Formats: sequence, structure tokens, C-alpha cells
Amino acid sequence: MAVSPITVGINVLMLGALYALIAVGFTLIFGVGGILNLAHGAFLTIGGYIAFYIVDAGQNVALAIPIAAVVAGVAGVALYKGILKKVSDNPVSVLILSLVAGLLVEQVFLILEGGEPKVLPGIVEGSLALGGASVQSNRLLVFIASWVVIGALFYFVNRTKTGQAILATSMSRKGAAIVGIDADRVFTLTWILAAALAGIAGVFLATFQSVNPLMGRNPLLLSFSIVVLGGLGSIRGSIVGAYVISFLDQITVQYIDSQLAGVSGLIVLVAVLILRPEGLFGRELTEG
Repeated sequence: MAVSPITVGINVLMLGALYALIAVGFTLIFGVGGILNLAHGAFLTIGGYIAFYIVDAGQNVALAIPIAAVVAGVAGVALYKGILKKVSDNPVSVLILSLVAGLLVEQVFLILEGGEPKVLPGIVEGSLALGGASVQSNRLLVFIASWVVIGALFYFVNRTKTGQAILATSMSRKGAAIVGIDADRVFTLTWILAAALAGIAGVFLATFQSVNPLMGRNPLLLSFSIVVLGGLGSIRGSIVGAYVISFLDQITVQYIDSQLAGVSGLIVLVAVLILRPEGLFGRELTEG
């Protein structure tokens, strides 16, 4: 049975918001520090398992959102301060060590929990009619919450003194240092923010699909495809890229073959790298 265009459109909107939330942390790290963090998916996995532990303790999964943000943020700053800062002038070492860190997180959860997927309830249950289609209430809530978080990030970066320091550092480390901005403090804060966003996204993702030690791999690939399309370092580009990938994914899944989910992102990644390596918006952290 063919899926209606309205249903596809709703799915694009809902998933695009989550995709954007997943990708903005990844592009934030690159925009400020010039680092491609291959441990980004591990922060989502941490968020997913925190959601599982909260539900297993008999609490609503919503309680996991702030806890996942804090725990993932701590993990992010520990990775930066403890490992990546020491090799930050060597991009190859950064890539390798961040990849190793991500794999280590997977192995820890494999040892602790095994490979069996954990199925979680939504933050809210039920469904409602929207535009003639039935939409899960949980998906609508995740859509709204994702945009609230993204909006808060935009406000923070563009309208606060600390956010302006992040912008200045992303444009020129030397220039930022001249006006008295502590680059290391900015990098540390950026890692906390990016990891916390990924942790929150991991909780949201856990309410859509099962939690397992490898759940961060597809989001990592998704993030890479999105930020390359949008322009490495551009938050606005990541949001546009998220919706492009969401649209292509839904068209592929609903009208071609559900087993090809994620393939469209790979095709876009290859095409952009060949035809327009700078992406849609180039390398800018944000646009006011």
C-alpha cells in the first residue's frame, strides 16, 4: 500500500528536526576547533543507554534528557581534555583517537549489556491526527523539543557574550586571543555543548528505535553526510542539510525500498565532495 504524500511530508519534518539536532554538535566542534570528531556517535549511545537505565528504574524516559546532557557533556570534555587536546595539532591523530574512543564506548556497553537491543517506550504515548495522517505523539514531541534545543543554541551563540566568544574563535584563533578570549576555555565549552546535544539526541533516538551498543554508528555517518552537504562548520547548513537528507531518505524508504535507508546520505556525501566540496554554505559557524 502506497504511503500518502502527507505522511511522507510529516515524516520528513519530524525526522529532519532530529537529524539536525544530531548534526549540529558535530558541526559545532568542527566550526570552532577544526576537528572531525568520530566519537560523536558514542555520545548518542551514552544518551540512549541512560534512557534505558532510567526506564529500567521505573521512571519516565523524559528524566533521562537532562541526565544524558550532563553525562555526555562530561564525557565530551574528558575526551577533549584528556586525549584530543594533546594531539590537536595533528588531524590524523585526532581522527584515529576519536574513532578509538567511540569504539571503546561501544565495547564497554557490549560488555555491560550485551548486544541485545533494548526497546523503550516513548516520552508520551498515543497518536493524533495531523493533516489527515496519524502521527505518534512521541514523534511530535521530539520534533518540538529538538527545535527548542536548536533554537536555544542559536540564541546562545548569537546573543550572548560567551556565544560571541565562540564565534570569534571560530573565525580566527589569533584574533580572538588578541582581544583576550581564552581559546582553550572556548574549546572546552564547545565540547561540552556538542556532547550534551548528542546525549539529548541519543535519548530522543532511543524512543524511536531500540538501544544497542552500535546505535551511534548510523547517526555518525548521517552527521557527516549532513555537515558536508551543508558546509563543514555551518549550523544553518547542518539544518538545511538535515532536511535534504531526511527528504531523500523518506522518498527512498517509502517509494523505492526500505532496505536502502541511509544510502541516499552516502550518495549525497560522494556527490557533494566531488561537485561542491565546500558544501551549501561553506565553513561558517553560524549566520545571524
